[in-house]
Amino acid sequence: MAFELIFAFDEVICLGHKENLTVPLVTKYCEMESHEEKLHLLVRQSKINDTKDKMKQKASEIDKSKIEKSRGDKGGLTSLNSSGLGRLDNGFSKMGISGGGGGGFGSGSIHGLDVDLEYPKPKGPSSVDAPAHAPAKGLGMQLGKTQKTNRFLESLRAEGEVILEDVSANTSLSKVSAAVVPTDPVTLCIEEKINVTLKRDGGLSNFEVQGTLSLQILNRDDGFIQVQIDTGDNAGLQFKTHPNINRELFSNQNILGLKDPSRPFPTSQTGDAAGVGLLKWRMQSTNESLVPLSINCWPSVSGGETYVSIEYEASSQFDLHNVLILIPLPALRDPPNVRQVDGEGSYDPRRSCLVWSILLIDSSNRNGSMEFVVRAADSSAFFPINVEFTSARTFAEVTVVQIIALKGGAPPKHSSRVQLLTDNYQVV
Repeated sequence: MAFELIFAFDEVICLGHKENLTVPLVTKYCEMESHEEKLHLLVRQSKINDTKDKMKQKASEIDKSKIEKSRGDKGGLTSLNSSGLGRLDNGFSKMGISGGGGGGFGSGSIHGLDVDLEYPKPKGPSSVDAPAHAPAKGLGMQLGKTQKTNRFLESLRAEGEVILEDVSANTSLSKVSAAVVPTDPVTLCIEEKINVTLKRDGGLSNFEVQGTLSLQILNRDDGFIQVQIDTGDNAGLQFKTHPNINRELFSNQNILGLKDPSRPFPTSQTGDAAGVGLLKWRMQSTNESLVPLSINCWPSVSGGETYVSIEYEASSQFDLHNVLILIPLPALRDPPNVRQVDGEGSYDPRRSCLVWSILLIDSSNRNGSMEFVVRAADSSAFFPINVEFTSARTFAEVTVVQIIALKGGAPPKHSSRVQLLTDNYQVV
Protein backbone atom coordinates (compact mmCIF):
# COMPACT_ATOMS: atom_id res chain seq x y z
CA MET A 1 0.00 0.00 0.00
CA ALA A 2 2.84 2.43 0.85
CA PHE A 3 4.53 1.84 -2.53
CA GLU A 4 1.23 2.35 -4.39
CA LEU A 5 0.67 5.71 -2.67
CA ILE A 6 4.26 6.76 -3.43
CA PHE A 7 3.80 5.86 -7.12
CA ALA A 8 0.55 7.84 -7.19
CA PHE A 9 2.12 10.94 -5.64
CA ASP A 10 5.04 10.58 -8.06
CA GLU A 11 2.57 10.96 -10.95
CA VAL A 12 1.03 14.08 -9.39
CA ILE A 13 4.27 15.83 -8.28
CA CYS A 14 7.20 16.17 -10.67
CA LEU A 15 10.42 17.92 -9.56
CA GLY A 16 8.53 19.67 -6.78
CA HIS A 17 5.79 20.98 -9.08
CA LYS A 18 2.18 19.78 -9.08
CA GLU A 19 1.00 18.24 -12.34
CA ASN A 20 -2.48 19.12 -13.60
CA LEU A 21 -3.93 15.60 -13.41
CA THR A 22 -7.27 14.16 -12.39
CA VAL A 23 -7.83 11.13 -10.18
CA PRO A 24 -8.92 8.89 -13.13
CA LEU A 25 -5.72 9.77 -15.02
CA VAL A 26 -3.55 8.97 -11.99
CA THR A 27 -5.37 5.67 -11.60
CA LYS A 28 -4.83 4.89 -15.28
CA TYR A 29 -1.11 5.64 -15.09
CA CYS A 30 -0.75 3.39 -12.03
CA GLU A 31 -2.52 0.57 -13.89
CA MET A 32 -0.26 0.64 -16.95
CA GLU A 33 1.12 -2.80 -17.77
CA SER A 34 4.51 -3.82 -19.07
CA HIS A 35 4.90 -5.66 -22.39
CA GLU A 36 7.57 -7.90 -20.85
CA GLU A 37 5.23 -8.78 -18.00
CA LYS A 38 2.45 -9.70 -20.43
CA LEU A 39 4.87 -11.90 -22.41
CA HIS A 40 6.03 -13.61 -19.23
CA LEU A 41 2.43 -14.27 -18.16
CA LEU A 42 1.56 -15.71 -21.58
CA VAL A 43 4.55 -18.08 -21.50
CA ARG A 44 3.69 -19.17 -17.96
CA GLN A 45 0.03 -19.74 -18.85
CA SER A 46 1.06 -21.77 -21.90
CA LYS A 47 3.16 -24.07 -19.71
CA ILE A 48 0.29 -24.46 -17.28
CA ASN A 49 -2.20 -25.33 -20.03
CA ASP A 50 0.20 -27.84 -21.57
CA THR A 51 0.71 -29.54 -18.21
CA LYS A 52 -3.02 -29.67 -17.55
CA ASP A 53 -3.55 -31.44 -20.88
CA LYS A 54 -0.99 -34.05 -19.91
CA MET A 55 -2.67 -34.51 -16.53
CA LYS A 56 -6.05 -35.07 -18.16
CA GLN A 57 -4.54 -37.64 -20.51
CA LYS A 58 -2.99 -39.52 -17.58
CA ALA A 59 -6.24 -39.36 -15.65
CA SER A 60 -8.12 -40.77 -18.66
CA GLU A 61 -5.68 -43.69 -18.85
CA ILE A 62 -6.21 -44.41 -15.16
CA ASP A 63 -10.00 -44.35 -15.62
CA LYS A 64 -9.76 -46.91 -18.40
CA SER A 65 -7.55 -49.06 -16.23
CA LYS A 66 -10.09 -48.87 -13.39
CA ILE A 67 -12.93 -49.96 -15.68
CA GLU A 68 -10.94 -52.95 -16.94
CA LYS A 69 -9.89 -54.06 -13.47
CA SER A 70 -13.42 -53.61 -12.05
CA ARG A 71 -14.56 -56.41 -14.33
CA GLY A 72 -12.23 -58.86 -12.61
CA ASP A 73 -12.20 -60.07 -9.05
CA LYS A 74 -12.02 -57.86 -6.01
CA GLY A 75 -8.29 -58.20 -5.92
CA GLY A 76 -8.11 -55.96 -8.94
CA LEU A 77 -8.78 -52.94 -6.79
CA THR A 78 -5.77 -53.65 -4.58
CA SER A 79 -3.67 -54.06 -7.69
CA LEU A 80 -4.89 -50.73 -9.00
CA ASN A 81 -4.02 -48.93 -5.77
CA SER A 82 -0.56 -50.44 -5.68
CA SER A 83 0.37 -50.15 -9.33
CA GLY A 84 -1.88 -47.62 -11.10
CA LEU A 85 -1.37 -44.79 -8.68
CA GLY A 86 2.29 -45.62 -8.47
CA ARG A 87 2.60 -45.21 -12.23
CA LEU A 88 0.76 -41.91 -11.97
CA ASP A 89 3.17 -40.63 -9.31
CA ASN A 90 6.11 -41.74 -11.43
CA GLY A 91 4.63 -39.93 -14.43
CA PHE A 92 4.21 -36.79 -12.38
CA SER A 93 7.81 -37.03 -11.18
CA LYS A 94 9.10 -37.30 -14.75
CA MET A 95 7.28 -34.09 -15.67
CA GLY A 96 8.69 -32.23 -12.66
CA ILE A 97 5.40 -32.05 -10.74
CA SER A 98 5.37 -32.99 -7.10
CA GLY A 99 2.03 -33.86 -5.48
CA GLY A 100 0.70 -31.88 -2.51
CA GLY A 101 -0.23 -33.22 0.90
CA GLY A 102 -3.59 -34.47 2.09
CA GLY A 103 -3.46 -37.80 0.25
CA GLY A 104 -4.89 -36.31 -2.98
CA PHE A 105 -3.40 -35.11 -6.21
CA GLY A 106 -5.51 -31.95 -6.68
CA SER A 107 -2.55 -29.57 -6.34
CA GLY A 108 1.04 -29.59 -7.51
CA SER A 109 4.03 -27.42 -8.43
CA ILE A 110 4.91 -26.63 -12.04
CA HIS A 111 8.33 -25.08 -12.53
CA GLY A 112 8.05 -23.46 -9.12
CA LEU A 113 4.46 -22.24 -9.65
CA ASP A 114 1.64 -23.39 -7.38
CA VAL A 115 -1.23 -24.67 -9.52
CA ASP A 116 -4.49 -26.39 -8.59
CA LEU A 117 -5.46 -29.07 -11.05
CA GLU A 118 -8.81 -30.79 -11.35
CA TYR A 119 -9.32 -34.24 -12.86
CA PRO A 120 -12.50 -35.59 -14.43
CA LYS A 121 -14.36 -38.04 -12.25
CA PRO A 122 -14.95 -41.56 -13.64
CA LYS A 123 -18.41 -41.99 -15.13
CA GLY A 124 -18.92 -45.42 -13.63
CA PRO A 125 -19.68 -46.04 -9.95
CA SER A 126 -16.60 -45.96 -7.78
CA SER A 127 -15.87 -48.96 -5.61
CA VAL A 128 -13.80 -46.88 -3.18
CA ASP A 129 -15.66 -45.08 -0.39
CA ALA A 130 -14.96 -41.34 -0.25
CA PRO A 131 -13.26 -40.15 2.95
CA ALA A 132 -15.50 -38.60 5.57
CA HIS A 133 -13.66 -35.27 5.45
CA ALA A 134 -12.48 -34.51 1.92
CA PRO A 135 -9.95 -31.74 1.45
CA ALA A 136 -11.38 -28.42 0.31
CA LYS A 137 -11.40 -27.92 -3.43
CA GLY A 138 -8.81 -25.40 -4.62
CA LEU A 139 -9.85 -22.35 -6.53
CA GLY A 140 -7.00 -22.67 -9.02
CA MET A 141 -4.43 -20.10 -9.99
CA GLN A 142 -5.88 -16.74 -11.00
CA LEU A 143 -3.82 -14.39 -13.10
CA GLY A 144 -4.23 -10.69 -13.71
CA LYS A 145 -6.84 -10.06 -10.99
CA THR A 146 -5.24 -7.42 -8.85
CA GLN A 147 -6.93 -5.06 -6.45
CA LYS A 148 -4.41 -2.24 -6.72
CA THR A 149 -6.90 0.20 -8.22
CA ASN A 150 -9.58 -0.51 -5.63
CA ARG A 151 -7.14 -0.20 -2.74
CA PHE A 152 -5.79 3.07 -4.15
CA LEU A 153 -9.28 4.57 -4.54
CA GLU A 154 -10.30 3.39 -1.07
CA SER A 155 -7.23 5.08 0.41
CA LEU A 156 -8.19 8.34 -1.30
CA ARG A 157 -11.77 8.04 -0.05
CA ALA A 158 -10.44 7.52 3.48
CA GLU A 159 -8.59 10.82 3.19
CA GLY A 160 -11.80 12.65 2.30
CA GLU A 161 -11.42 12.80 -1.49
CA VAL A 162 -14.60 12.59 -3.58
CA ILE A 163 -14.10 9.81 -6.11
CA LEU A 164 -16.42 9.38 -9.08
CA GLU A 165 -16.98 5.92 -10.46
CA ASP A 166 -15.77 4.90 -13.91
CA VAL A 167 -17.66 7.17 -16.26
CA SER A 168 -17.38 4.83 -19.25
CA ALA A 169 -19.32 2.18 -17.39
CA ASN A 170 -22.06 4.57 -16.29
CA THR A 171 -22.67 6.79 -19.31
CA SER A 172 -25.68 4.76 -20.43
CA LEU A 173 -27.33 4.69 -17.02
CA SER A 174 -29.12 8.00 -17.49
CA LYS A 175 -30.82 6.72 -20.66
CA VAL A 176 -32.74 3.98 -18.88
CA SER A 177 -34.93 4.48 -15.86
CA ALA A 178 -33.96 2.40 -12.86
CA ALA A 179 -35.88 -0.86 -12.68
CA VAL A 180 -37.26 -0.37 -9.19
CA VAL A 181 -39.19 -3.33 -7.83
CA PRO A 182 -42.61 -2.02 -6.75
CA THR A 183 -43.49 -2.57 -3.08
CA ASP A 184 -46.85 -0.80 -2.90
CA PRO A 185 -49.99 -2.50 -4.28
CA VAL A 186 -50.36 0.22 -6.93
CA THR A 187 -47.50 2.20 -8.49
CA LEU A 188 -47.87 4.94 -11.12
CA CYS A 189 -44.81 5.77 -13.23
CA ILE A 190 -44.63 9.14 -14.98
CA GLU A 191 -41.72 9.33 -17.41
CA GLU A 192 -40.70 11.82 -20.08
CA LYS A 193 -37.96 11.52 -22.70
CA ILE A 194 -36.57 14.64 -24.30
CA ASN A 195 -34.98 14.98 -27.75
CA VAL A 196 -33.06 18.21 -28.37
CA THR A 197 -30.75 19.33 -31.17
CA LEU A 198 -28.93 22.60 -30.55
CA LYS A 199 -26.84 24.45 -33.14
CA ARG A 200 -23.20 25.14 -32.30
CA ASP A 201 -23.57 28.75 -33.41
CA GLY A 202 -26.73 29.26 -31.38
CA GLY A 203 -30.36 28.46 -32.01
CA LEU A 204 -32.63 25.44 -31.67
CA SER A 205 -32.97 22.88 -34.43
CA ASN A 206 -35.26 20.33 -32.75
CA PHE A 207 -37.15 20.10 -29.47
CA GLU A 208 -39.52 17.25 -28.66
CA VAL A 209 -40.83 15.73 -25.44
CA GLN A 210 -42.60 12.36 -25.26
CA GLY A 211 -44.20 11.24 -22.00
CA THR A 212 -46.01 8.18 -20.68
CA LEU A 213 -48.04 7.32 -17.60
CA SER A 214 -47.98 3.62 -16.75
CA LEU A 215 -49.63 1.58 -14.02
CA GLN A 216 -48.17 -1.31 -12.03
CA ILE A 217 -50.48 -3.52 -9.96
CA LEU A 218 -49.23 -6.42 -7.86
CA ASN A 219 -52.53 -8.17 -6.98
CA ARG A 220 -55.54 -8.71 -9.21
CA ASP A 221 -57.97 -7.63 -6.48
CA ASP A 222 -56.37 -4.17 -6.46
CA GLY A 223 -57.02 -3.75 -10.19
CA PHE A 224 -60.64 -2.64 -9.80
CA ILE A 225 -59.71 1.04 -9.65
CA GLN A 226 -59.74 4.31 -11.56
CA VAL A 227 -57.00 6.94 -11.54
CA GLN A 228 -57.77 10.64 -11.40
CA ILE A 229 -54.93 12.88 -12.57
CA ASP A 230 -54.16 16.56 -13.07
CA THR A 231 -52.73 17.35 -16.53
CA GLY A 232 -51.59 20.84 -15.61
CA ASP A 233 -52.06 23.92 -17.78
CA ASN A 234 -49.84 23.16 -20.79
CA ALA A 235 -51.65 24.08 -23.99
CA GLY A 236 -48.85 22.69 -26.16
CA LEU A 237 -49.31 19.10 -24.94
CA GLN A 238 -51.19 16.50 -26.98
CA PHE A 239 -52.60 13.66 -24.82
CA LYS A 240 -53.59 10.24 -26.14
CA THR A 241 -55.20 7.48 -24.06
CA HIS A 242 -54.89 3.71 -24.44
CA PRO A 243 -57.61 2.16 -26.68
CA ASN A 244 -59.13 0.34 -23.67
CA ILE A 245 -59.44 3.57 -21.64
CA ASN A 246 -62.78 5.41 -21.49
CA ARG A 247 -61.92 8.55 -23.46
CA GLU A 248 -65.11 10.41 -22.55
CA LEU A 249 -64.45 9.89 -18.85
CA PHE A 250 -60.92 11.22 -19.27
CA SER A 251 -61.98 14.23 -21.35
CA ASN A 252 -64.65 15.32 -18.86
CA GLN A 253 -63.14 14.44 -15.48
CA ASN A 254 -59.45 13.58 -16.10
CA ILE A 255 -60.15 10.05 -14.82
CA LEU A 256 -58.37 7.05 -16.34
CA GLY A 257 -60.65 4.01 -16.19
CA LEU A 258 -61.38 0.98 -18.35
CA LYS A 259 -64.30 1.03 -20.77
CA ASP A 260 -65.64 -2.04 -18.95
CA PRO A 261 -65.63 -1.19 -15.21
CA SER A 262 -66.33 -4.82 -14.32
CA ARG A 263 -62.86 -5.80 -15.50
CA PRO A 264 -59.71 -5.08 -13.47
CA PHE A 265 -56.51 -3.55 -14.77
CA PRO A 266 -54.00 -6.29 -15.66
CA THR A 267 -51.28 -7.03 -13.12
CA SER A 268 -47.65 -6.44 -13.98
CA GLN A 269 -45.43 -9.46 -14.58
CA THR A 270 -42.49 -10.11 -12.28
CA GLY A 271 -39.55 -7.93 -13.30
CA ASP A 272 -41.71 -5.78 -15.60
CA ALA A 273 -40.63 -2.25 -14.71
CA ALA A 274 -42.65 -0.61 -17.51
CA GLY A 275 -46.11 -1.60 -16.30
CA VAL A 276 -49.30 -1.04 -18.31
CA GLY A 277 -49.38 2.16 -20.36
CA LEU A 278 -52.49 4.29 -19.77
CA LEU A 279 -51.65 7.69 -21.22
CA LYS A 280 -49.17 9.25 -23.65
CA TRP A 281 -48.40 12.86 -24.48
CA ARG A 282 -46.17 14.76 -26.87
CA MET A 283 -44.88 18.30 -27.14
CA GLN A 284 -42.89 20.09 -29.83
CA SER A 285 -41.60 23.64 -29.74
CA THR A 286 -39.17 26.10 -31.28
CA ASN A 287 -38.89 28.15 -28.08
CA GLU A 288 -35.24 27.97 -27.01
CA SER A 289 -36.12 29.08 -23.47
CA LEU A 290 -37.66 25.65 -22.83
CA VAL A 291 -34.28 23.90 -23.22
CA PRO A 292 -33.17 22.58 -19.78
CA LEU A 293 -29.44 22.78 -20.53
CA SER A 294 -27.65 24.94 -23.12
CA ILE A 295 -24.06 24.21 -24.19
CA ASN A 296 -21.60 26.63 -25.83
CA CYS A 297 -18.26 25.38 -27.18
CA TRP A 298 -15.50 27.73 -28.39
CA PRO A 299 -12.43 26.03 -29.96
CA SER A 300 -9.57 28.31 -31.02
CA VAL A 301 -6.21 27.37 -32.55
CA SER A 302 -3.04 29.08 -31.36
CA GLY A 303 0.28 27.82 -32.64
CA GLY A 304 0.32 24.05 -32.51
CA GLU A 305 -2.46 23.75 -29.91
CA THR A 306 -6.22 24.11 -29.76
CA TYR A 307 -7.72 25.85 -26.74
CA VAL A 308 -11.29 24.76 -26.08
CA SER A 309 -13.62 26.67 -23.76
CA ILE A 310 -16.98 25.07 -23.10
CA GLU A 311 -19.72 26.30 -20.80
CA TYR A 312 -23.22 25.27 -19.79
CA GLU A 313 -26.26 27.27 -18.71
CA ALA A 314 -29.12 25.46 -16.98
CA SER A 315 -32.75 26.50 -16.77
CA SER A 316 -34.09 27.43 -13.35
CA GLN A 317 -37.10 25.17 -13.98
CA PHE A 318 -35.20 21.92 -13.47
CA ASP A 319 -32.64 20.46 -11.08
CA LEU A 320 -30.51 18.10 -13.16
CA HIS A 321 -28.88 14.94 -11.78
CA ASN A 322 -25.96 12.84 -13.09
CA VAL A 323 -25.12 15.26 -15.88
CA LEU A 324 -22.68 13.95 -18.50
CA ILE A 325 -21.35 16.12 -21.34
CA LEU A 326 -19.34 14.09 -23.86
CA ILE A 327 -17.03 16.16 -26.09
CA PRO A 328 -15.48 14.24 -29.01
CA LEU A 329 -11.76 14.71 -29.53
CA PRO A 330 -9.38 14.26 -32.45
CA ALA A 331 -6.94 11.37 -32.41
CA LEU A 332 -4.59 12.02 -29.50
CA ARG A 333 -1.35 10.48 -28.32
CA ASP A 334 -1.65 12.00 -24.85
CA PRO A 335 -4.74 12.87 -22.77
CA PRO A 336 -6.02 16.45 -23.06
CA ASN A 337 -4.74 19.01 -20.60
CA VAL A 338 -7.74 20.09 -18.52
CA ARG A 339 -6.88 23.49 -17.11
CA GLN A 340 -10.15 24.32 -15.36
CA VAL A 341 -13.38 22.44 -14.77
CA ASP A 342 -16.50 22.92 -12.67
CA GLY A 343 -17.20 19.33 -11.72
CA GLU A 344 -15.06 16.45 -12.96
CA GLY A 345 -13.35 15.93 -16.31
CA SER A 346 -12.02 12.56 -17.46
CA TYR A 347 -10.60 11.29 -20.74
CA ASP A 348 -12.16 8.17 -22.30
CA PRO A 349 -9.58 6.81 -24.78
CA ARG A 350 -11.86 4.01 -25.99
CA ARG A 351 -14.38 6.47 -27.39
CA SER A 352 -11.86 9.29 -27.89
CA CYS A 353 -13.89 11.83 -25.94
CA LEU A 354 -13.62 14.03 -22.88
CA VAL A 355 -16.37 13.35 -20.34
CA TRP A 356 -17.48 16.30 -18.26
CA SER A 357 -19.54 15.07 -15.32
CA ILE A 358 -21.55 17.07 -12.78
CA LEU A 359 -23.43 15.19 -10.09
CA LEU A 360 -26.07 17.88 -9.55
CA ILE A 361 -26.99 21.17 -11.19
CA ASP A 362 -29.28 23.25 -8.99
CA SER A 363 -29.65 26.87 -7.91
CA SER A 364 -26.04 26.92 -6.65
CA ASN A 365 -24.43 26.16 -10.02
CA ARG A 366 -26.75 27.10 -12.89
CA ASN A 367 -23.63 28.08 -14.88
CA GLY A 368 -20.32 26.26 -15.23
CA SER A 369 -17.33 26.01 -17.55
CA MET A 370 -14.38 23.86 -18.51
CA GLU A 371 -11.17 24.65 -20.39
CA PHE A 372 -8.78 22.14 -21.93
CA VAL A 373 -5.95 22.08 -24.46
CA VAL A 374 -5.19 19.51 -27.19
CA ARG A 375 -3.06 19.47 -30.30
CA ALA A 376 -4.08 21.67 -33.22
CA ALA A 377 -7.31 20.41 -34.81
CA ASP A 378 -10.25 21.66 -36.82
CA SER A 379 -13.18 23.01 -34.79
CA SER A 380 -15.55 20.41 -36.31
CA ALA A 381 -13.59 17.64 -34.50
CA PHE A 382 -15.25 18.68 -31.21
CA PHE A 383 -18.81 18.13 -32.44
CA PRO A 384 -21.41 16.69 -32.03
CA ILE A 385 -21.51 17.07 -28.25
CA ASN A 386 -23.78 14.57 -26.49
CA VAL A 387 -25.55 15.39 -23.23
CA GLU A 388 -27.18 13.06 -20.71
CA PHE A 389 -29.01 13.82 -17.46
CA THR A 390 -32.05 12.98 -15.36
CA SER A 391 -34.52 15.11 -13.42
CA ALA A 392 -37.29 14.51 -10.92
CA ARG A 393 -39.51 17.09 -12.65
CA THR A 394 -41.25 16.84 -16.01
CA PHE A 395 -42.53 19.34 -18.58
CA ALA A 396 -46.15 18.18 -18.42
CA GLU A 397 -46.19 18.14 -14.60
CA VAL A 398 -48.83 15.41 -14.63
CA THR A 399 -49.77 14.47 -11.06
CA VAL A 400 -51.94 11.78 -9.50
CA VAL A 401 -54.87 13.27 -7.59
CA GLN A 402 -56.44 10.11 -6.15
CA ILE A 403 -57.17 6.42 -6.64
CA ILE A 404 -60.87 5.52 -6.84
CA ALA A 405 -61.92 2.04 -5.67
CA LEU A 406 -64.75 0.63 -7.83
CA LYS A 407 -65.83 -2.08 -5.37
CA GLY A 408 -66.21 0.29 -2.44
CA GLY A 409 -64.09 0.52 0.64
CA ALA A 410 -60.72 2.19 0.99
CA PRO A 411 -58.59 2.43 -2.16
CA PRO A 412 -55.31 0.46 -2.21
CA LYS A 413 -52.13 2.19 -1.15
CA HIS A 414 -50.29 3.73 -4.06
CA SER A 415 -47.05 5.53 -4.88
CA SER A 416 -45.75 7.58 -7.81
CA ARG A 417 -42.41 7.77 -9.61
CA VAL A 418 -41.58 10.79 -11.78
CA GLN A 419 -38.52 11.07 -14.02
CA LEU A 420 -37.25 13.09 -16.99
CA LEU A 421 -34.64 11.38 -19.19
CA THR A 422 -32.59 12.40 -22.22
CA ASP A 423 -33.15 10.28 -25.31
CA ASN A 424 -31.08 12.15 -27.89
CA TYR A 425 -29.60 15.46 -26.69
CA GLN A 426 -26.91 16.94 -28.94
CA VAL A 427 -25.09 20.08 -29.97
CA VAL A 428 -24.26 19.82 -33.69
